[in-house]
Amino acid sequence: MTMSTTTEPSHGAPLLDLQTLVVSVRRRRRLWSSLALLGLLIGAAVAVLLPPPPTAVTKVLVAHQQDQPNDPGTLIRTDVALLQTTRIAERALKTLKSREKPEDFMKEYAGVGLTNNLLQIDVTGDSDAQAVARAKALADAFVADHVRRIQEAAEAESKTLLDQRDRLREELDQVNKAIGTGTPETGPKASANTESLFARRAELTARITDFGQRAAEARVGTPQLVAGTQVVDAPRAVRHSLPKAAVTDAGIGLVLGLVVGLAVAAVGAVVADRPVLRREIAANLGASVIAELPRRSAGRFQRRATRGARERLTTSLARTVRGSAEPVSLLELGCAQAAALIALDLAAALAAEGPVSVVDGLPGLRITRHRGRPAELTVVGEDAAEAAPGERRFGVGSVAPGTAWSGLPHLGTRTVLVVRAGHGSAAWLHTVARQLAEQGVTVTGVVLIDPDPRDRTDGTLWEGPHSALRGPNERPARQNGTGGRQTERLPVWAARVPDSDQEAR
Repeated sequence: MTMSTTTEPSHGAPLLDLQTLVVSVRRRRRLWSSLALLGLLIGAAVAVLLPPPPTAVTKVLVAHQQDQPNDPGTLIRTDVALLQTTRIAERALKTLKSREKPEDFMKEYAGVGLTNNLLQIDVTGDSDAQAVARAKALADAFVADHVRRIQEAAEAESKTLLDQRDRLREELDQVNKAIGTGTPETGPKASANTESLFARRAELTARITDFGQRAAEARVGTPQLVAGTQVVDAPRAVRHSLPKAAVTDAGIGLVLGLVVGLAVAAVGAVVADRPVLRREIAANLGASVIAELPRRSAGRFQRRATRGARERLTTSLARTVRGSAEPVSLLELGCAQAAALIALDLAAALAAEGPVSVVDGLPGLRITRHRGRPAELTVVGEDAAEAAPGERRFGVGSVAPGTAWSGLPHLGTRTVLVVRAGHGSAAWLHTVARQLAEQGVTVTGVVLIDPDPRDRTDGTLWEGPHSALRGPNERPARQNGTGGRQTERLPVWAARVPDSDQEAR
């Protein structure tokens, strides 16, 4: 029994190729640079069109009775919270003689604890004068409220101490009365009772004196706290610099836009999965990259290098067409204009040896109206008759989505793919390789358009692809050790390619 199997070695691909991600993001520089520029313009526009309202600032030194050197800022945070209360807002509005609601006024000012005892109050208004007046009213209202709370606490503490002292005095009066009346009894028991009364009177007298001193100290400490709570920085208007604000907001917008643009570009590159490296494109198409052409040339030296690359590509393609016994075609993916220019260069090179005709599978490209079209070139449709004796013919078509795959063999059973880097997804490149193999169209190589200039990967397939191959590009291999026959797949770019074409490529 003969068993036919196909060997496809599996290679563990990384979940995320950092090199591919960097290249994809760099190729989307128009996106993230546009978003960065948009963020810069929005930031500058916000600074110009939405200037900050007039603001005044003042600073208040706040003294606390429970001040401790190791206080983590709890007391000043309490003062900030007390500042944001309707009681203080209402007092300030009464000073300003304003009918604004305290709840609305509280939204127009804020307090910040700079240190454990220093409170800064920021207030906005319709004008600088109004902002300054509001800041002064708020500072005075806060100081008055703080002083009142200190005095109330001191009075409450003093009153408690004095009440306790008065109760002890009443008890002392009773003890003195008991000592004054005396007792007619004699003996050791009467003597002990008298001594206990005198001891109790001495204790009560000491405690009364202590409570009186503590009440006096409570009153004495209040003036120090009242004097320590004061406005140390008079209310003043804050000056805003429009150029500085514009530069700051523009810088913030630039950074935010750049970050958002890079994130969008990175996510889009991962989700789209569009190969940009020649290594990935060659692996997905199952054909080696034989030439590269930039999409456009900016400088003089770049145009010269591009012209030289096009001439070398034209020479190689002309050699392939001459040495091939089968019709040859150029199939584009994402670069119809570049494929048309390559076809015109190839036709011009072949026109020197005889008549040339091109099977135009891209009617929208209108090769017949191109300025660089040779006079000897004849453009025919896909339904044209066979080429005349001595006439060289090649086809130009597309493998974009929506392609009629069954019509590609009429353009040529051997083809050169002209692919723009980063245009097709990995799944579509895989589909192209499969469909061409099923239709019996051999891919002799890939011309890469708009490659990444920093791509240093190898676009040559040394062992052939391990997937996306079906159809006539398989040939029987030697029998395996079990007696079965194993199928060995040829790379698509190497199938049915004569030795002369291998050298030409």
